[in-house]
Order: sequence, then C-alpha cells, then structure tokens
Amino acid sequence: MKVARLHGVGDVRIHDEDKPPAAGGSSLVRVTAVGLCGSDLHWFTEGAIGDAQLGGRPLVLGHEFAGVVEGGPLDGRRVAVDPAIPDFECEQCLEGNHNLCLRLKFAGHGSVDGGLREYVAWPDRRLHPIPDSISDAGGAVLEPLGVALHAFDLGHVRVASSIAVVGCGPIGLLMVQVARASGARQVLAVDPLPHRRAAAQSLGADAALTPGEAAEAARTSQVEVAFEVAGVDDAVDTALRLARPGARVVLAGIPDDDSTTFSASLARRKGLTVVLVRRMKEMYPRAISLAERGLVDLDAVVSATYPITEAGPALTAAAARTGLKVIVSPAQARS
Repeated sequence: MKVARLHGVGDVRIHDEDKPPAAGGSSLVRVTAVGLCGSDLHWFTEGAIGDAQLGGRPLVLGHEFAGVVEGGPLDGRRVAVDPAIPDFECEQCLEGNHNLCLRLKFAGHGSVDGGLREYVAWPDRRLHPIPDSISDAGGAVLEPLGVALHAFDLGHVRVASSIAVVGCGPIGLLMVQVARASGARQVLAVDPLPHRRAAAQSLGADAALTPGEAAEAARTSQVEVAFEVAGVDDAVDTALRLARPGARVVLAGIPDDDSTTFSASLARRKGLTVVLVRRMKEMYPRAISLAERGLVDLDAVVSATYPITEAGPALTAAAARTGLKVIVSPAQARS
C-alpha cells in the first residue's frame, strides 16, 4: 500500500508498505479521504506541535479520516474514524473526559501513525458508520465538526445568543454553521482573508468582517460568546474585544510558537471567562446527526482533493491557506 511519511520539516515521502494487521477488536479500513488540519500543518512546517517534537521515526500524519471496512463484523461499512484511542480506565476517562486521558493515543501524533495511507487498522469501538448522504470527504470533515461542537459546548451557549467566530478556516466555518443551527440570534464572523469571509457569510454568518472592522464594531456592539479559531494573538485580542462584560471566550486555535498572549487588563476588567479547547469528547454521533439532517454542510468547507501520491503538495497547498479544507484521497485524482 502507499503511505505518506513526514521525515522532517516539509519532507514528505511516499513509501510502499505492507497492509497493517487487524488484531482482535480492530478492523482493517481502506482509507477513502483524509482532511488536512492546522495541527498537521504545524508538523509539516515546524516539525512540532506545541511541546511535541517530530522524533526519529518518520510519522504518518492525518487524524481526520474516513474509509470502508474490509473484513470482520463491519465488513463493507463506510465509517468515520475517531482518531483518539483513550484507555477508558483513568480518572479522566471515568469522568467522561476522554479527550483529557493522559494515556490517550492519537492518530498522526507521537508514535501513532495517522490516516495518510491506503489502509489503517483501528479499534472497532472508534469506528462510526456513516450514511450514504455523507460523502467520503464529509466523513473526514466530521472530526473537525466534532471539535467545533466541543468548543461550542465549552462556550455554554444559550438559545438565541449573540456569537462571534474569529478565524474562518474549516473549523471556524463549521462553528458558524453550528451557531446558526443552535438558534443564535446573531453570528459575527471575522477573518483577514476575503475568500474565507465570503464562505462564512454563505454558510450563515450575519456579517463577515476584517479584523480592523471587527475592532471598530466592538466599540458599539459586543457578543455573549466569542470563539477564537485562528491560533494567533491578534485573533485572541479581537475575540476579547468583541466579548461583552461577563462573556465567555473560547480559545480553540493552536499558536505557532506554543504561546498565547493577551491583555490581562482587558480580560480582567470585563470579568471574562477564558476557556481552552483540547480536541473533543465523544462527538461523532452528534456530528453525524447534524450532517445527516442537513443542518451542517460538510462538503461546503472542502476546496481541493489530492491523491495520496501528492500528499506533499497537498500539505503545501493547505499551508498556503488559499482555499479551505484540503482532502487527500487514495482513490481520487486531483480536482
């Protein structure tokens, strides 16, 4: 099978390897679509994500993926793959916080290879059957939708709230849709890139502003919950300014230099609650339900598809941020 491995910063090589064996309780999955995430881009452009460094063994990236099961009790089923494998035994897991498991294994991170290959073997309990109404690419986008849902939960959003989404990459665009589906009375989107602002407005934002326009708007109108989904200090500052006194600000972006800085006086004087996002909890059933009922359009955030043999160019294209979600598919030609 074809496998794309990251050997170093910007160095992706295609290998021919044997299919992995599916041990007891696991299934062999033929991968049909892999979404490239901002965290994959950290690995690709920096060789690290936060304090985790690329080790001596070349890593297979990709934690947003879907496929078709070959063999076993789920044979022939189209599935979305939950990339997180918690131990289900620790205190965090027993409290329902699987995303905080200290022994969690995660696809495309550390020593665990991800989805940028033609086949993976994965635990059955982390495979979620998807209906025919969800495309292969959409099956991969369910993972970032799950992150958006988890962040939304952390925002403690009430019905008919006013919401700001600062950063309109794929997760931000999914957040806009989740906010609209929740019955938000106002959804304000902020992004410096025109094509992302246009996408946000087409997906339900009431207004899509540049950061400068947002700073001006914050002088007269502020929101009850602000979500930062960009990973840069300027976006955090914009979210803080857009938040009204007593609001919650949810930080979902991952910064390049593993640090986030903001004005303490601004946050303190407003009495803001600042919350950070760690991946997601058990969100796949909810994410699948939203997509199946047409409340979230997964395919709308996909802008390009590459074959597995062009995984390197796909990562380069994603890092350029000229589009939206980039998908790698072993079964498709570039589109």
